[in-house]
Amino acid sequence: MDKDRQFSSQVVDGADRAPSRAMLRAVGFSTDDFKKPMIGVASTWSNVTPCNMHINDLAKHVEAGINGSGGKAVTFNTITISDGISMGTEGMKYSLVSREVIADSIETVVACEGFDGFVAIGGCDKNIPACVMGMARLNRPSIFVYGGTILPGCHNDKDVDIVSVFEAVGAHANHQIDDAELEAIESCAIPGPGSCGGMYTANTMASAVEALGLSLPNSSAQAAVSPEKYKDCQEAGAAVLKLLKANIRPSDILSKKAFENAITVVMALGGSTNAVLHLIAIAHSAGISVTLDDFIKIRERVPVLADLRPSGKYAMARLVEIGGTVPLMKRLLDKGLLHGDCLTVTGKTMAENLANASDYPAGQDIIRSFDNPIKKDGHLVICFGNLAPGGSVAKISGKEGSEFVGLARVFDSEEECLKRILDGTVKKGDVLVIRYEGPKGGPGMREMLSPTSAVMGAGLGKDVALITDGRFSGGSHGFVVGHITPEAFEGGPIALINDGDKITIDSVARTLNVHLSDAELAQRKAAWKQPTPRYRYGVLAKYAKTVTSASEGAVTDKDLF
Repeated sequence: MDKDRQFSSQVVDGADRAPSRAMLRAVGFSTDDFKKPMIGVASTWSNVTPCNMHINDLAKHVEAGINGSGGKAVTFNTITISDGISMGTEGMKYSLVSREVIADSIETVVACEGFDGFVAIGGCDKNIPACVMGMARLNRPSIFVYGGTILPGCHNDKDVDIVSVFEAVGAHANHQIDDAELEAIESCAIPGPGSCGGMYTANTMASAVEALGLSLPNSSAQAAVSPEKYKDCQEAGAAVLKLLKANIRPSDILSKKAFENAITVVMALGGSTNAVLHLIAIAHSAGISVTLDDFIKIRERVPVLADLRPSGKYAMARLVEIGGTVPLMKRLLDKGLLHGDCLTVTGKTMAENLANASDYPAGQDIIRSFDNPIKKDGHLVICFGNLAPGGSVAKISGKEGSEFVGLARVFDSEEECLKRILDGTVKKGDVLVIRYEGPKGGPGMREMLSPTSAVMGAGLGKDVALITDGRFSGGSHGFVVGHITPEAFEGGPIALINDGDKITIDSVARTLNVHLSDAELAQRKAAWKQPTPRYRYGVLAKYAKTVTSASEGAVTDKDLF
């Protein structure tokens, strides 16, 4: 058996495989193509979102790289959804679910069709980790290509993006801007293709995947429509054939050290809370143990260096202009914060990839020095306490302060909370509690970008906290704590809070507590009844039945048998 055609040979070699060859001739195979490695190109193209609207064009460049390097490219699609469009609606419950659907579909197509390797192209929050979960499960030579960041819009000579629109909604509700101003921001915030333009979840996860070693250098920091991105695609197509020749697979690249590198880069960039959820899920697919404890340990030694949106000043496109993520990783490596001996998809180690990397230009202030960090330790704070015995994830940029003490204002859905923010009911000192939005209870663990943006737009960012068993968008900022485990649907303490209960969030002690005695909590738990599941059939019901807790990555394939 040809070692480079370990899987495709089973599909097309021999007289008995004539029907397979006949089918493939119809889609463009020649006789010579049957002797080449078959390389899949997983395109997450969709016209439902600007994040992915250009990805079929990128797939053509990947195809050219594969076909020009002795392989036979076969492009296939998978689904994607848009968080930005569905945010704040019932449809957002399908967002995290889509990660599992995409990973399942990539695994299904690649395994079914006998591809010897593949390149996956992702451009939005969930399809990025989904692509990598598929890579880890299949363990065939493969590379991830990021679809690239959107260019910022411009309003009143300032960069704007989708989060600017969400925050404008809050400002509009608070009578700080009028209808015309809201429409002006809405009309210019999304100028074309690419992923949301701050250090939100897509850019965070793309950077994490590059740090894992599964993307070519700087794939995570290129504009969506640019010569650099087209080159990245073509080089990835060629590089996957080299991986095939060298028999380098994701299992050779994904190690505990590689995940520590990814967490380190996420901390330095001030990345999304979703990175906790997704990196734990990817590690599960790779058979590697990554837990909340790993984020705690790395947070203590890695500062936030990037002054990027949402809590910082700059769009991702501005980081691209000064050199992207590679100079940052070189600085982290030189500081002893990255493992340089980790293998990557270049066939070289991380240290070898970074050996000749240039530093950022003098005078730039997007990436700070270690002597002048945005925050001296990491911003992703893992909190435990009597409200989160299984853990929770806070995003503390340092601008909010280190502690918030307030009185609970409780909501059993995101929509209920948003109404009360927009109508002025929510006041200074409130701790907004949004529950029954967890993986099982939502189901689907919706992101709370609409409420957090409304709080910021109303000018209450430093005066109101928000806690939830749901998630936060990478665009959320303020005093926010999500991923609270156990979730309300399973009788977690968050289900037992009443309006007016005193809550303390302490980011220094890493605690999330309600000021109630154990006896009072036990009494309330005894009176609590689990609500009827919101969905009884279909994909959301299947998801709720199989999904694990947020602290375990909210995966659906753990301990099935």
